[in-house]
Amino acid sequence: MQAIWLGMPGLVLLPLIAALLLGVQDAEAYDKEMTVYVDAGKTECLYHSVRQGETIDFEYQVIDGGHGDLDISFTLLDPIGLVIVSDFKKPENVHRHEVAKEGDYRFCFDNSFSMFNRKTVFFELIVEREGEELQGDTQWNEVDELTGLSRDEYYDMKVQDIMDFIGRIRLQLNKARQLQDVLRSHEARDRNLAESNFQKVNHWSMLQISAMIGVGLIQVFMLRSIFATGGRMHNLWRKLGI
Repeated sequence: MQAIWLGMPGLVLLPLIAALLLGVQDAEAYDKEMTVYVDAGKTECLYHSVRQGETIDFEYQVIDGGHGDLDISFTLLDPIGLVIVSDFKKPENVHRHEVAKEGDYRFCFDNSFSMFNRKTVFFELIVEREGEELQGDTQWNEVDELTGLSRDEYYDMKVQDIMDFIGRIRLQLNKARQLQDVLRSHEARDRNLAESNFQKVNHWSMLQISAMIGVGLIQVFMLRSIFATGGRMHNLWRKLGI
């Protein structure tokens, strides 16, 4: 049987690999990442069409809010407007929903409770069919004997094995990329928070320094006016009995 596989014409391999890659891309789940800005007092909604039997994975995180307010309200609604998920003033969350009703689902970020601060929200939307990840691991597990297979059957089995292997690699790469995106969003949130705290410390420091300089100048002026006998302030101190 090894001679059958190794004896395949070399020209057949190129269209075979192309067909495998196209098949993997067609089976790939929908994956969308985006950063949106929600102005103060506003609500921003996004829509995505989902078919019955698919699963929605939605993760969001507020990475910048101004003045350290890293929170947003989130609502997920089905095609007829029923609320599936509702979060109030949360910095981040993850939701998973199995779709039973086909149509356009609505994802809304609500910043109406904020009067001044604009929120920067990073989110990731994944839509896939349940059990898609297990498809490559469960096929051909029960094939124990290769005897009696024809040339075409053995060829088809090997093609399916390669497709399953490519599919597993694709899933692992997608998971690694999703983890990197989450880590980048955490890093962006921490950086924005650190910069906000840095600005607050600088502003308060400048205010305190200005207050100290002002108090020092007033004290010097008052002491000089007490000992200056020809000045107006000295006459005022004398009237006050100082």
